Amino acid sequence: MNSITSFIKFVVQRQDEILKLLMQHIQLTVFSILMAILIAIPLTILIVRYRKLAAPVIGFTNVVQSMPSLALLGFLIPVVGIGSKPAIIMVVMYSLLPIVKSTYTGLTNISPSLIEASDGMGLTQTQVLLKVRFPLAMPIIMSGVRVSSVTAVGLMTIAAFIGAGGLGYLVFSGVSTVNNNMILAGAIPACLLAIVLDFILGKVENIVIPEGIRTTENNKNVKSNSIFRNKKFKIGAMLLVLVLILSSVVASFGKNKNTIVIGSKNYNEQIILANMVASLIEDKTKYKVERKFNLGGTAVIFNAMKSKNLDCYVEYTGTGLITILKKPSMSDSTKVYNVVKEDFAKTYGIELMKPIGFNNAYIIAVNKALAEKNNIKTISDLKKISPTLNAGFTMEFTNRSDGYPGLQKKYNINFKNVKGIDGGLRYTALDKNETQVLDANSTDGLLQKFDLALLKDDKNFFPPYNPVPIVRADSLKKFPELKGVLLMLEGKVNDEEMQKLNLKADNGEDPKTVADDFLRSKKLIK
Repeated sequence: MNSITSFIKFVVQRQDEILKLLMQHIQLTVFSILMAILIAIPLTILIVRYRKLAAPVIGFTNVVQSMPSLALLGFLIPVVGIGSKPAIIMVVMYSLLPIVKSTYTGLTNISPSLIEASDGMGLTQTQVLLKVRFPLAMPIIMSGVRVSSVTAVGLMTIAAFIGAGGLGYLVFSGVSTVNNNMILAGAIPACLLAIVLDFILGKVENIVIPEGIRTTENNKNVKSNSIFRNKKFKIGAMLLVLVLILSSVVASFGKNKNTIVIGSKNYNEQIILANMVASLIEDKTKYKVERKFNLGGTAVIFNAMKSKNLDCYVEYTGTGLITILKKPSMSDSTKVYNVVKEDFAKTYGIELMKPIGFNNAYIIAVNKALAEKNNIKTISDLKKISPTLNAGFTMEFTNRSDGYPGLQKKYNINFKNVKGIDGGLRYTALDKNETQVLDANSTDGLLQKFDLALLKDDKNFFPPYNPVPIVRADSLKKFPELKGVLLMLEGKVNDEEMQKLNLKADNGEDPKTVADDFLRSKKLIK
């Protein structure tokens, strides 16, 4: 009962955000489905006419369907950037297979005697296609459309990973913060949307299936739901769909020239810092701000900067040095900052502002009981029992040179098993003893929430990770007031303050509210 009450309270508090994300999800999904139909139907007509093309075309759609969705997005981001466009392209490509296959099957499995009778009546190939094949194939075609539509609702949740919005934003945020209310607030509307969409398409199916081939149940449904056959209803439905399409197109491709696009990676600290930057710009200038948050890891967000889909985001100096510039680690924070500042400007045309203040260093954490039992205080102490432990590290940490590969070499540590677990799930895995070691950042609020033991980096492997706003040089020219505003954040947040802010967001508070309250406490905004 308490959990239900907590969920209802969360939904009431965040109802505006949930409704906004739901509308984004509907727009993106409907537009993607219609685009898939407009591509798949003519393509299928082509391969029905020229049967030699059927195998390669259907084979291609099979290959696309077998590709992991995140891999497909990874290929699309450098080409079309972030936001709605790659998400729509991904969903359209995944929707092609069920529609193409069902349409091809329906059009090619018509009784030969019916086709011969049509030819005997003097119908042309086009007339046979439109007046015989399509009406008879409609039940099978609609089954493919319904399957692809329901699948599209689920696939579109991944759109949040690249800043397109939608209900996936709540799901990913909830997973990263171990917030079940947030996960449910995204998952339940998505499930209901899939059910409603399938119901609507079921009614459309009843309308478009010719009366002569309807089952008895279909005929009953049509008679009992005659409103769906009403001309005014059809016009209204078409206008509604048109509005959804146009609004999604404007949202996907339209962008005000005086809008500054602020990005963030996919965890609360980044979202809080990005909100600080965005709110400060909105308060101190007349520029409009577009928030593109929860964009995955460093590779995704930095590619978005390089492709000019973002104007600004907060990066960490150590990440810039090792992950982006591929340079060896340094322990001196001033040297790290200067190297990153110089190379970013020279190589990428990106300017570093001044550090925000705290050091979000990588740390290794274990359960306190395990640390006390084995007298583990440093990472070096971990070496003696590492072969008996399972580690749960983020995907990025397992592949970065300043992550596990470098740590393993520096400390000669070899765990029994290393699992790639992103977001707050790695805390849950450790709490259930499925893993015993995790990577974290020194300002993570979940460290305090789960009361973990933090191991000292006694060999100084990890470089400093000072957060600093980075901005494209051309954006600074375009928005001359931007630099002065961003410099206002210099040294404003210390380690303890950032951990408290993260904990608030981890406990369910809106990161924007957390950021704005902090800026007001520092008298940076009104």
